[in-house]
Amino acid sequence: MIEQRRHFRRPVEYSIEIEAAGLPRIAGICRDLSLGGMHVEVTELPAFGAEVTAHLTLPGGGAPLAMPAVVRWTKPGNVGLQFGLLGARETYAIMEVVGPPSSR
Repeated sequence: MIEQRRHFRRPVEYSIEIEAAGLPRIAGICRDLSLGGMHVEVTELPAFGAEVTAHLTLPGGGAPLAMPAVVRWTKPGNVGLQFGLLGARETYAIMEVVGPPSSR
């Protein structure tokens, strides 16, 4: 299978909450992270295509981040999120975890 992702993903283990409009937050564990998105283990699945906000705190990131995302895939107990437009603070915090391309 050919890898089609544009961004390197780093395996991680961070607590996260996913929020969709009008629904309670869903707790989960972020299992990998990139500038493009993340894989999250969850006990409840948001709907495919749903616009959500991913809330998490990254090491050295200070205050919790609230990142807009879209649900791109779901399977039992797992969901893939693709980030929307991220600000400088969110981009910097993710790059501190993932590392620059030369460190791969």
